[in-house]
Amino acid sequence: MSELKLVSWNVNGLRAVLKKGFREYVDETDADIFCIQETKMQEGQATLDLPQYQEYWSFAEKKGYSGTGVFTKREPIRTIHGLGIPEHDTEGRITALEFDKFYLVNVYTPNSQNELARLDYRMTWDDAFRNFLTELDGEKPVITCGDLNVAHTEIDLKNPSSNRRNAGFTDEERGKFSELLDAGFTDTFRFKHPDAIERYSWWSYRFKARDRNAGWRIDYFLTPNRLEDAITDAEIHDDVFGSDHCPVELRIEGLED
Repeated sequence: MSELKLVSWNVNGLRAVLKKGFREYVDETDADIFCIQETKMQEGQATLDLPQYQEYWSFAEKKGYSGTGVFTKREPIRTIHGLGIPEHDTEGRITALEFDKFYLVNVYTPNSQNELARLDYRMTWDDAFRNFLTELDGEKPVITCGDLNVAHTEIDLKNPSSNRRNAGFTDEERGKFSELLDAGFTDTFRFKHPDAIERYSWWSYRFKARDRNAGWRIDYFLTPNRLEDAITDAEIHDDVFGSDHCPVELRIEGLED
């Protein structure tokens, strides 16, 4: 049975990471599908030389903000940009592709921001996103990846006690993530590595956080529970630099065309 290799990376500005070996990393990784978040660009602002991939993009209306992209070796049946809800679809946060046997949903979840200024909006987004995934999953399995901007449990960040009411680790956000998993989805890294500690995918640029590995695990691959037996590997590539996030990877069987 052949294996599908997927990689996801919040690049925190595609034009910046292009100067730090991004093309070479994509070539070296040789994923079947490579997803990026926080592109911070508009259409035509960057040129990629990736002839092995078809490229699909969602851009924010606001310049230099948000944005997602998917590079795929296989041609999708269709592309979906956004949740189909106007209030959520101006920031380029969803690029989804339908393939013969599955959906791929690449997401950059809104941050609740300083002093939780956007927490109420985030709660509305989380409900809408969960409904979006469950509807698609009713048709065929959904692989979801991206920066979900939440550390789910205390072992998913370095300093849980001091971050309890900070964006990304509020009870509200963690609760919504639990609701998403309860709707029938598996956190693939935690499934494959249930007791792994100090494995993070994001580090603040401040206080030499990455040097100290004072990070958060907020980048995920989620799959339907019914595909758990098909998951062959789920990894965090914390040795890869160029962004304040690092890439995460999923390998899964049985979804080849």
